[in-house]
Amino acid sequence: MTVIDANRMHEIETRYPEYFHRSFRQRFGGLMILIATLLYSLYAVWFFDLPKLFAEAHWERIGIYLSQWVSYDVQPEFRIGDDGSIDIRYPRFSPLGDNPHPDWLVNNPDGSITVSISGTSGSVTVSKSETIVTAHGVSVPVEVSSGAPKVVGPVPGWMTVYDDNVLADLGFAGNVSISVDRVKIRKRFIGWANFIFDTQSSFFDKPVGEVVGLIVSGPRIKPDQSNLSLAFDDIWNNSEWQHGDVWTKLFQTIVMAFLGTLLGSLTAFPLAFLAARNITPNRLLNQVLKRFFDFLRSVDMLIWALFLTRAFGPGPLAGSGAIFLTETGTLGKLYSEGLENIDNKPREGIKSTGAQTVLVHRYGIMPQIVPVFVSQTLYQWESNVRGATIIGAVGAGGIGLKLWEAMRTNANWENVAYMVILILIVVFIFDAASNALRHRLMGTKAH
Repeated sequence: MTVIDANRMHEIETRYPEYFHRSFRQRFGGLMILIATLLYSLYAVWFFDLPKLFAEAHWERIGIYLSQWVSYDVQPEFRIGDDGSIDIRYPRFSPLGDNPHPDWLVNNPDGSITVSISGTSGSVTVSKSETIVTAHGVSVPVEVSSGAPKVVGPVPGWMTVYDDNVLADLGFAGNVSISVDRVKIRKRFIGWANFIFDTQSSFFDKPVGEVVGLIVSGPRIKPDQSNLSLAFDDIWNNSEWQHGDVWTKLFQTIVMAFLGTLLGSLTAFPLAFLAARNITPNRLLNQVLKRFFDFLRSVDMLIWALFLTRAFGPGPLAGSGAIFLTETGTLGKLYSEGLENIDNKPREGIKSTGAQTVLVHRYGIMPQIVPVFVSQTLYQWESNVRGATIIGAVGAGGIGLKLWEAMRTNANWENVAYMVILILIVVFIFDAASNALRHRLMGTKAH
């Protein structure tokens, strides 16, 4: 073992003071950051009252909304007449069409009607005197012949009795509402009803093979229009899913993002040369333009959209204008900072030959900044495709407005899911295209 004497130790301390005489910040900086983070987290919990927020949140609604994204329901209503007859009615614009005869509804010989709710494990049998609900392995009769419905026997946990109504909750499969003179059933199905053809289409409820045969070689359904053209019209003008309107609004969103980004980049490009200190040696002009860029980008795109919809009315013009103003500020700042960080040697070399200012910029600056500028612009364009969806919700047009209208009804969640999926697909495509172009321009390899 080597022993270090006092002189040697003093020499080492003198040579490496940063290891032996560390400041308070160096010794306890990490611990102080950890303590500050913990204190801020506790403050955030208190400020937002997170325990109460989580305790009172309606977590069950998450499952309800998600199930409505991927399913639809049919709501037959059975009205019991005074003579014991049972009349079946469906809501207007039922997914089953105007004259439905579903195979899950069976007319029994004794005059009762049995509805299968969830395969073979759940059903509802409606007769003039009682309704029998079978679910979770038990059958519960509900008498409907007296002044109010009455459950015979013990009431299970999935059934709720009110003064004039009995509600049976069958989970995802649906529910049953029983009163004296009517029984209303909500039966849920996985999938999107009538996504291709609505109930008014000539091709509605036909097998796929028959539809293909009609389109390829079948006789004309309408003498003045081919079956292929008719099928396209029926799909495009589907009254339930509104494919034509949705795709038109989606295209509007893409055009809004492209036009706003393009105009913003074209405006920011020359202004950036005037804002860059090393290009335009006028400090007042530099500062005025940079503060102008700060102003444009400090006002959120959503706020600009609100202003412009008041000025020009709802529509894609307001959306494009909001993106244009925001991108002028954002790209102006990025462009000017990029110009201030260029290598001045090529520029000075060309200037020394006596070339004009335009040629100096063309050959001394442009080769350095074009790949960076295009990369930044592509990234902003990709981001604005998402932003255009958000500002559409405040009236700036595009699919965002369509999405907000569907959400406000609180009933068309399958349409919401359809539009969200379309938006995700467009964002993924533009993200991949933008990344590929950026890597190609920057000369790097995409991963």
